[in-house]
Amino acid sequence: MPPSREIAIEVAVAMPVHGTFTYCVPEDLARLASTGTRVLVPFGRRRATGYVLGPAPPSDRADIKLIMDVLDERPVFPGAMIPFLRWTADYYKHPIGQVIETALPSGLTVSESAVFSATAAGRAAMGDATASTRERRVLEVLAGDGLRTRALHARLGRDFSEAVVSSLVRRGWVSREAGLRGGRAKILKQYRVRARDGEHEKQRLSAQKRRILDALADAGDLAVRELNDRVPRAAAHLRALEQSGHVEVYSRRIYRDPFGEPIVPDVAPRLTAEQETVGAAVAAALGKGFHAFLLNGVTGSGKTEVYLQAAACVMQAGRSVLVLVPEIALITQIERFFRARFGDCVAVLHSGLSEGERYDQWSRILQGEARIAIGARSAVFAPLADIGLIIVDEEHDASYKQEGGLHYSARDLAVVRARQSVCPALLGSATPSLQSAFNVRIGKYTELKLTCRVEARPLPGIRVVDLRQCKDLRGPGRFISGELRQAMDETLSRGEQALLFLNRRGFASFPVCAACGSPLRCRNCDISLTLHQSANAYQCHYCGYSRPATAACETCGSDKIKRLGLGTEKVEEAVRALFPQARIARMDRDTTQRKGAIVGILKRLRAGEIDILVGTQMVAKGHDFPGITLVGILCADLSLSFPDFRAGEHTFQLLAQVAGRAGRGEQPGRVILQTYNPEHFSIRTARDQDYEAFYGQEIEFRRALGYPPVTRLVQLRISARDPRQAKAGAESLGRQCRALQAADPGFTRAVTVLGPAAAALARIAGFHRWQILLKSPDTGPLHRFVERLLAEHPGSFNSRRVRVVVDVDPVFMM
Repeated sequence: MPPSREIAIEVAVAMPVHGTFTYCVPEDLARLASTGTRVLVPFGRRRATGYVLGPAPPSDRADIKLIMDVLDERPVFPGAMIPFLRWTADYYKHPIGQVIETALPSGLTVSESAVFSATAAGRAAMGDATASTRERRVLEVLAGDGLRTRALHARLGRDFSEAVVSSLVRRGWVSREAGLRGGRAKILKQYRVRARDGEHEKQRLSAQKRRILDALADAGDLAVRELNDRVPRAAAHLRALEQSGHVEVYSRRIYRDPFGEPIVPDVAPRLTAEQETVGAAVAAALGKGFHAFLLNGVTGSGKTEVYLQAAACVMQAGRSVLVLVPEIALITQIERFFRARFGDCVAVLHSGLSEGERYDQWSRILQGEARIAIGARSAVFAPLADIGLIIVDEEHDASYKQEGGLHYSARDLAVVRARQSVCPALLGSATPSLQSAFNVRIGKYTELKLTCRVEARPLPGIRVVDLRQCKDLRGPGRFISGELRQAMDETLSRGEQALLFLNRRGFASFPVCAACGSPLRCRNCDISLTLHQSANAYQCHYCGYSRPATAACETCGSDKIKRLGLGTEKVEEAVRALFPQARIARMDRDTTQRKGAIVGILKRLRAGEIDILVGTQMVAKGHDFPGITLVGILCADLSLSFPDFRAGEHTFQLLAQVAGRAGRGEQPGRVILQTYNPEHFSIRTARDQDYEAFYGQEIEFRRALGYPPVTRLVQLRISARDPRQAKAGAESLGRQCRALQAADPGFTRAVTVLGPAAAALARIAGFHRWQILLKSPDTGPLHRFVERLLAEHPGSFNSRRVRVVVDVDPVFMM
């Protein structure tokens, strides 16, 4: 039992360990260590960040450790979120401390790591003949400031050796000390000045000081910077004025502004009859408990206005609203709509913000200053209180699934959070995911439909062009058919805008040696490199490896490289040659990395300063481009060939979504869809904009093969740098899965084990990859199977050499 004056608390540690831990709080810190605060705790031989979850269960242990410090003056997440965080950790089989770390703004976690530096004896030994060349190199690097292991590794390159560093530590030539790292996100404070009340003698003051007091008398109070602008060099006199009692200098927290330009307020437009019906159904459910809606509305049908009016009802009731969008590119558009309607009570959360901006937005939500939170998938963890509605726009989008770290689906977690908040969830899409459409069929969700565009605008007509007729052409004619080129001519002559879509960035996606036929491949991945002409380099889209564009073939040494394949850079170059007078822009990951680049492109497009926009899937998702009347889909087949059971679904959704960018203004739109496979049912149903026909055929395929949504999946991903270790680890885990399956009749009946098998992309970033699929018609037995596997074979999941990741409800199957 802890001493009577010490309080025992339950702490989740930001480390890869399951479960929570009990710590004691010294009496002098007890007032600060409240639920939702961060604490610094001893953990093994190091210190780490912990998150207080509340009082600890009673314990008879006498060796409970004390926390070392409390890192926050007030909680960084509300206690009401803890059941949601626990559910997330349990469902996705992930340590709860790392779940909370993922939920919080980056830059808050503090941890301990080793810092190495050369001692006085080590600096003297740099000329010692007994020191090896490698040891002297380490001492030279550490003679200056101390370095952490990763920085030391980066500086030494191939000369780095843990054994050499450890040897130098034992000899006393290098010191190894524990240092704290992290905690980069800080509160931003502004220093302000105001005049003190009361009579103060001003006649004896200098003219400069009197001018300062006159400025404060006029303004009330000013930021120090503003005061300096009014009275040059005022800051130099403030300490003396403060000491004499004439002024008070104080600090105030300010928030970094992530929004940019102000937004003009708008007025809610008149709804269509369909919008009124749908809005009434959502409004009737508000305040009456959990209900999941699927808003199935064609492109341009006004789903966003339904969101806005439902949010207005929630705000009038004094509750808060969470809005999720799949990508940062869409946040700028929907954020503008919400700010125009609701003003300053809107906050945004996404990875495009700086650490400070994200921390500020999180704090505004936490303190109740912003009651509407808009963001990408991580915003599902926004610290909103009293949520009255959760909206998931473009719910079908695969971007809602996090790959890496905590493998969560923000869409699915949004529904869970709505259930725990006892409020409705509204999922919207023109091309619903098969999972959500299936949930409608089995009664989990209620479907709401918008079948017509606003203002009775027609859906664009879609014309399919068979690219097999163009295969013998040379130059741009291979990917810009005569029909598409003519349509672009006509569109530009009318002063309208065109969108060309190709879901592949770069210039040439398949560079091949003309001498020996070998492709230029990534050294770290089993994938060919892509030429990026703007960077003058061949790059890998998986690990970032690059080679100069002048690089020769690694197989035969020839410098004659044929730049085969297609990407948005090549399309942009071809379009500039075909239409030299047109104003052309490209929107893909390469052109939008700089902060504000996405907003800049969208603003130019909206202002009519772009005639032709070339883009990847970034342009396909929910954007409203009223001036675009022509969409050209250059190759509709790219995603059909992926070894993924969802390939047909993704293709249909992408084609239907990008087609929906046409004709959203006053002029009707049309779509030219180019394909090598016009007979494929995903292409045909996208052409006909017939979701029901697509769903009917696709769900039968899933039933026949036993894939989601009729079953549930867990993927075990095994990877190692050594291919033999990766294979051995996968085979060992496979045997453990089958032994567990055979030992329990319930698992024998309910759980299917597929694999192990090499992943479709067998090597990424130097790791050789295998996978095992666990499949069951029911979530319960499947999750119990994984829990037993984790409990009975912890060594298989905690090996240093072989990494095993548990991905519940996987999306990336490659």
